[in-house]
Amino acid sequence: MKKEKRPSNKPTNNQLQPMKGADVVVKCLENEGVDTLFAYPGGQAIDLHNALTRSKKIRVILPRHEQGGGFMAQGYARSTGKVGVCMATSGPGAMNLLTAISDAYMDSIPLVAITGQVFQSLIGKSAFQETDVFGMTLPVVKHSYLVLNAEELPRTIKEAFLIAKSGRPGPVLIDIPKDVQQKVFIPDFGVKPDLPGVKPIPKASDAELKKLLELLANSKRPVIYAGGGIIASDASKELREFSNLMGIPVATSLMGIGSVDPMVNNNLYWFGMHGTFAGNRTVLESDLLIALGTRFSDRVTGTVSKFAPRAKIVHVDIDFAEQNKNVKISLGICSEIKYALSRLLSLVKKEKFRAPDFSEWYANIAQLKAKFPFPFAREIRKNITAPDAIASLYKVSGGKPIVTTGVGQHQMWTPQNFIFSRPRQFISSLGAGTMGFGLPAAIGVKAARPQETVVDIDGDGSFQMNIQEMATAVAERLPVKVLLLNNQFLGMVMQWEDLLFGGTRGNTVLSIDPDNIGGPENIEAIYPDYCKIAEGYGWKAARVVKKEKLDAEMEKMLKSKEPYLLEVVVEHDTHVLPFIPPGKSAQEIITSDSKK
Repeated sequence: MKKEKRPSNKPTNNQLQPMKGADVVVKCLENEGVDTLFAYPGGQAIDLHNALTRSKKIRVILPRHEQGGGFMAQGYARSTGKVGVCMATSGPGAMNLLTAISDAYMDSIPLVAITGQVFQSLIGKSAFQETDVFGMTLPVVKHSYLVLNAEELPRTIKEAFLIAKSGRPGPVLIDIPKDVQQKVFIPDFGVKPDLPGVKPIPKASDAELKKLLELLANSKRPVIYAGGGIIASDASKELREFSNLMGIPVATSLMGIGSVDPMVNNNLYWFGMHGTFAGNRTVLESDLLIALGTRFSDRVTGTVSKFAPRAKIVHVDIDFAEQNKNVKISLGICSEIKYALSRLLSLVKKEKFRAPDFSEWYANIAQLKAKFPFPFAREIRKNITAPDAIASLYKVSGGKPIVTTGVGQHQMWTPQNFIFSRPRQFISSLGAGTMGFGLPAAIGVKAARPQETVVDIDGDGSFQMNIQEMATAVAERLPVKVLLLNNQFLGMVMQWEDLLFGGTRGNTVLSIDPDNIGGPENIEAIYPDYCKIAEGYGWKAARVVKKEKLDAEMEKMLKSKEPYLLEVVVEHDTHVLPFIPPGKSAQEIITSDSKK
């Protein structure tokens, strides 16, 4: 008699076991290819963290502050183009993510932020650590979700990643109540996203692109203005080819740095408030400005009425809402920028289009470059200046590291003295201008690209805002470097005080004794001692004061296999120049320091 075959209790591909909502979240993240998550636990996120302990695919990095975790996720995203993922608990944990979320929104960085929330029965009742993070984030995200039905988790997470990385990238919030995390159910991981409002990626028509070429044919002084959209869409190769083929000079925004090589003859590096003199004057004098993947920030345009006043402006961007928003344009093309450039190249070759002779225009540009060359000339001082230190890093490193920055004078001096020639090499908070960005962003970059040397160039003011993340670097064995430029001041605000307020100091001195400021000539008065702080966190550290020791100390930092802080004591009274004051234009650019 044959033995009857009993059905197996093991689930098949089409038959899943019941799972807790928290485990479903983790599985969904794995399905989206998430390999690194920056997450800080708490009461309303503990189920999610418990579920993460069972994942074999996701590395969880514990920051020391939720804002630090958000910036780490941004460093990961900015350096790879992938979606960065961060997580926090409810209430203050979620609120600490807000700055990082708004920062990602301003710079169009793909980010998914997951927050725990109180039980649904307690929402709206002022429960312990309850905040309406859904409502609070609405102005600074592409979309916010409050998941009230556990069965909706797979669809929600798929949609969040799709929204974050499609079209113009940006942050998405997913707020998950505790009872949703704890509910046991059979998930449907095959569910399809339900986004009827999402339109197909826009693509430029040949007719629109031919209009652009017609404007170019009638131009004598054209300039390409390239923004962060070039890097977000991986269109640097196409931009460089189009620029070279047509002979058009390229000026970038700070977000567009690295999209072209600034040392190539037809490039102007970046323009705007502290950009190159040649870049600003060339855009000012242009008769055709081809803006690609950018939003015309006020730091670029200055006074709009005086911005490129004689130029016809063509704006090619994936976000239709940006066209005619800040400046009036002659031709708007709503398109994914990589497609638009690829199609432009095809049309140029097919139609055998030849641009006019721009030799006279280039002769004018050459004169501007000769007057104020790049890399910028540095003021020779007795002691080390911040530009000296950044130039030393570039020379000793050969320009190879990925560089993050905090926010302040050092942020502007960095691209002035370190030549960035490839995309995703300069990583900084540019739209929001968030101090404290540099160190956690560097940690996120290093987690994503462990083979790269990653250096945070920071100021003593900005660095202290997330200094606690030094512990994260050690605990996670992520040997980032910090070049700390210590001038004992909030340098950028101090500069504005010097140039706009007659040098009156309004709480910009960081020294413990404003009447006894530390510096190269008064080392004993420097406070705090950053080398001792670094050593307390388990970092290697050194301080350099004398110029003749700078290069050797820089080399020691770069060769270290451990996290390393090099504190460089710099002169405090140097200014970032050129400078276009607020409310002014490139016509009123300041190139010399009147205070000296």
